[in-house]
Amino acid sequence: MALSVSEALEKVLADVAPTSPEYVPIEQAAGRILAEPLIARLTQPPFDASAMDGYAVRSADVAQLPATLKVIGQAAAGHPFDGEIEPGQAVRIFTGAPLPKGADAVVIQENTSATDGTVEVREGRPDRAHIRPRGFDFRESEALVFPGRRLGPREVTLAAAAGYGEVSVRRRPRIAVLATGDELVRPGERPGPGQIISSNPLGVAALLTQAGAEAKVLGIARDTRDSLVEHVEAARDADVLVTIGGASVGDHDLVGPVLQSLGMELAFWKINMRPGKPLLHGRLGRQRVLGLPGNPVSALICTRVFLVPLVRALLGLPQEDAATVTVPLAEPVEANGARQHYMRAILERLPDGRQQVRLARSQDSSLLATLATSNVLLVRPPNAPPLPAGTEVTVLLLDF
Repeated sequence: MALSVSEALEKVLADVAPTSPEYVPIEQAAGRILAEPLIARLTQPPFDASAMDGYAVRSADVAQLPATLKVIGQAAAGHPFDGEIEPGQAVRIFTGAPLPKGADAVVIQENTSATDGTVEVREGRPDRAHIRPRGFDFRESEALVFPGRRLGPREVTLAAAAGYGEVSVRRRPRIAVLATGDELVRPGERPGPGQIISSNPLGVAALLTQAGAEAKVLGIARDTRDSLVEHVEAARDADVLVTIGGASVGDHDLVGPVLQSLGMELAFWKINMRPGKPLLHGRLGRQRVLGLPGNPVSALICTRVFLVPLVRALLGLPQEDAATVTVPLAEPVEANGARQHYMRAILERLPDGRQQVRLARSQDSSLLATLATSNVLLVRPPNAPPLPAGTEVTVLLLDF
């Protein structure tokens, strides 16, 4: 009996432990998943700093305006003023410069008039907002970012400012992708009679890479035991082995029997899903194995539904899938059959800014061109009733 999609996914994700941490240079941290808390190693800013160009003064000296002060030096970013401001004195200061000793205020240059050696403060009161106090952003030992966060431009900038030259991130899950079949030729080769291009592994690997894995395409295993064994052995260092094609029960479907002969414990080999019914899952020692259908659309949709969540689990990320949108149907949808159907669809934006979803022209599982023009999947539960146009439905984004 075929498993439901939710039952199959539960088995795929059972007992998944996140990959071990590793340190990477901060320059290579973008897109990685933080493994340890990011604790500030520095205080930022490390001193009271001017937020404006102007003059550093004692607020008591500008309590009554206009006031004329003697300019005794200047302070710029990277070039602090070394002395101390006394009563009746000022220091020319630029944005980012440390506030000189003795000063407690900054007057902006627009409110001043400078002459040789003096400055007249004509108007305006000193504003503490013109000074960024020490630790205004963060202080040493403060927790800034917590594990499980994907490091983007903001987090990488923060980590560098907080004193990190390298950060602890989750190792990318290693996933080996293996195409199987005598009919396949490599991309770039011209197919002979009865042959087709082995395109599926490239799409599967790209989707896995997008999810955060390190995907490696192993090539093509032919429909013989020796060829399959050779390629499977070449993937022994992978966390996950993904095979494409040959996962059903036909005379030429050797993947399951060969893997079982090598010691794979089979969990299931078919699910109640369309497209993608012949999906194989098992364990080969510590390695997880997923055998995807050979149809292009089936392979990519099964990758999105099962392998992307597996990658998230291996990276220590939560399984709540934020890549969903609730929108109205642009047209009616017929009743669904007995299998959960992942229907290719197009999420489109109307001139008034509203969104709606429209089914692709065909749901045949071999049509790559149709999949390429689709950007979402409309998930129809088994035996779902027909839906009229305008019904609010939740769709799964293909790009996330």
